[in-house]
Amino acid sequence: MNRRTFLQTAAPAAVAADRQGAGASQTPRESRPNVIWLFGDQHRGQALGCAGDANARTPNIDNYAALGVRFAAAVSGFPLCCPFRGSLLSGRYPHKCIPGHEYPMPDGQQTIAHAFAGHGYRTAYFGKWHVDGYKEAKGRAAMHIVPPARRGGFETWVGYENNNSQWDCWVHGGSGRDAFHYRLPGYETDELTNLLIKYLKERGEEARQSAARPFFAALSVQPPHDPYVAPAGFMGKYNGAALQLRPNVAHVAPVIERARRDLAGYYAMIENWDWNIGRIRRALEETGLAGNTHILIFSDHGDMHGSQGLFRKTNPYEESIRIPFIIAGEKQRYEGRMTGIVTAPLNHVDIAPTTLGLCGLPKPGWMEGTDYSHYRLAGGPRQGGDPDSAYLQCVIPTGHGDSINKPWRGVATRDGWKYVCLENTSWLMFNLNEDPYEQANLAFNNRYRAERKKLIARLKQWVADTGDRFAVPED
Repeated sequence: MNRRTFLQTAAPAAVAADRQGAGASQTPRESRPNVIWLFGDQHRGQALGCAGDANARTPNIDNYAALGVRFAAAVSGFPLCCPFRGSLLSGRYPHKCIPGHEYPMPDGQQTIAHAFAGHGYRTAYFGKWHVDGYKEAKGRAAMHIVPPARRGGFETWVGYENNNSQWDCWVHGGSGRDAFHYRLPGYETDELTNLLIKYLKERGEEARQSAARPFFAALSVQPPHDPYVAPAGFMGKYNGAALQLRPNVAHVAPVIERARRDLAGYYAMIENWDWNIGRIRRALEETGLAGNTHILIFSDHGDMHGSQGLFRKTNPYEESIRIPFIIAGEKQRYEGRMTGIVTAPLNHVDIAPTTLGLCGLPKPGWMEGTDYSHYRLAGGPRQGGDPDSAYLQCVIPTGHGDSINKPWRGVATRDGWKYVCLENTSWLMFNLNEDPYEQANLAFNNRYRAERKKLIARLKQWVADTGDRFAVPED
């Protein structure tokens, strides 16, 4: 086994884009900001101290939120790992990219890495990938080698397709004689953070030698995805019996018992992730990169943990679709800029355009999402306004236990309404302003028929505008 910490590799399209586009932007390359994605798996948006969760110990994330902008209404438009990640990387909706679990990214699909490379950026990806379409029925995905041409055009790529064993995590990268595949020596989140920090130190050294190029880096960790285990020092802080459950956790003994057991490990994993984010922040300060680096903190979807009597994801309830989403960086970089909480309905397809926008770069033609970077750089909505809602989907159900087993579509509006339907059948409708825990389903209450018709019309427009195909009910 040829073990290397990481190796720079690039798909041919990324190399070509870098050569052709290194001078494409009008902004001098050396003055462009860096940007880093930090994202976990199954970390629901409610599970943050800054979001009011009494169980969550997230001082580093909370600090970034205080210095930046927190998108309190951000959603995972398809709350499932593979579809979200396809949309994250491509800026395209799941029905045009990855429509279900273990489906591959389409061959030739350009990604945000290609866009950044075309403007002279270094690009790096560390951690969970899960867009190569490997079927776990064939064996453990941690042993699957993602071909170099299917690594999204990233110059540096050290990752794995999927892995549900945080203490037995394998990563790979490189190609040919330079290929490597090895087992991380410790807990996944800690070790992947080590790889990113090493990368940051290398970029900092380049900057000190006046040889720097701006960079885009992504760190994707599987925790707090189940199994809910963390290093002992974090696990020992949480007693499931003492945790506060959300008010909508079903009052059913087995549900409550499972929720408390799982949540103890879940919050331990979140605290460990937050601790590692603190390590990354210190590394940025020590390398001198902090003042010119944007930080985006988010997740691919949430986790129900007994709310509505459900577990895991793939459903349109708040605990499943709402994700953390914070844009931050050093305070001195943003003096006079907006900080605080915004209610823009940011969706998964919007993350890539927003990331490019933070660096003053246009979104490429293949991206469908909205650039929300103006909330960080200009202090508010752009002229002409933002989208009034986010489009929600379950295109191809997984069929797994604890998952919704039928396709559905929905819309979450900026003014606090949510409507979801099965094919030709209304399913859920909530006024989240009055009912944030979704206890009163109004979908079949004719007192709200006028509002329902408005939401159905908006959903039909989303289906048409995105080129989707789904039988939305008439009334």
